[in-house]
Order: sequence, then C-alpha cells, then structure tokens
Amino acid sequence: MKKILFVCMGNICRSPMAEAIFRDAFQKERLEDKYEVDSAATSRWEIGNPPHQGTQKILARYHISAQGMSARQVCAEDFYTADYIIGMDQENINDLQAIAPEGTENKLYLYLDRVPGYAGKSVPDPWYTGDFEETFDLIQKGLNEWLTFFEID
Repeated sequence: MKKILFVCMGNICRSPMAEAIFRDAFQKERLEDKYEVDSAATSRWEIGNPPHQGTQKILARYHISAQGMSARQVCAEDFYTADYIIGMDQENINDLQAIAPEGTENKLYLYLDRVPGYAGKSVPDPWYTGDFEETFDLIQKGLNEWLTFFEID
C-alpha cells in the first residue's frame, strides 16, 4: 500500500481538501486498498480542529465527505511511512525540507508541479483569499495527473 500525505500550513483548508478529494477518487476507482491518504500541517495552530467551514462547504457541494478529519502537525514518522509528501505551496515545501530526516527529501513534491503549465506554482490558501472554489478547482486539475503518476511510480 502506498501512503500519500498532503501538507499545508494549518491542515484545515487545502491539505484536508486534497485528502478528501483523493480519498473519494480512490473509493470511486476501487483503489482504496492500494492507497492510504492523509493530511497534516507544518504549523501547530489548528491541531485538533476540523476542516475550515469553507472546505467543508465546497466538499459537501460535490458530495465528498470530510467526516472524521481533524488537523494534525506533520511529524518525523511521516517522512518514513509516507511514499509521497505533497506540499500545497513552496513555503510548505521549504518547511518540510527543513525538518526532513536525511534520506527522505526525495519524497517531497509540490502539488501543482504535476500539472502541465502549472509547475512551480502554489495552490493559494483560501484562508487568506477566501476563494475555496479556486482551491478546489486547482486540486481537481491535478487529480488525474497525480493518479497517473502514482500508478506509474
């Protein structure tokens, strides 16, 4: 089983949205026995909190469950147990690189790097932009690219 970890700053907007979208996709494709999906934060600010209301609202609009999700901070064990650690923006990647145990840096990916024409770009944080639709759309834009990558890798 491959383990995928999505990471953003607070683990209440972008990374839980990605976690929910990918879990839903794996369930629909009957691949949930091949992939484990999780999300975490680089900060401690929101630990224990559920996804942001804006994240919950847009996921509900598309009939994607966020039930049982709560924010947690990335830990050293994640670097050893995850096959892919996917940051939603470059600041997340920088933070992850700073704490990654030696030999685990090759597991780090920037989410939009897999999307043609979006390499090096960040998924904007709707905590600041207020645009949960944009975040949802960008995560959806990368969904098939990532699913293909996971199957090939």
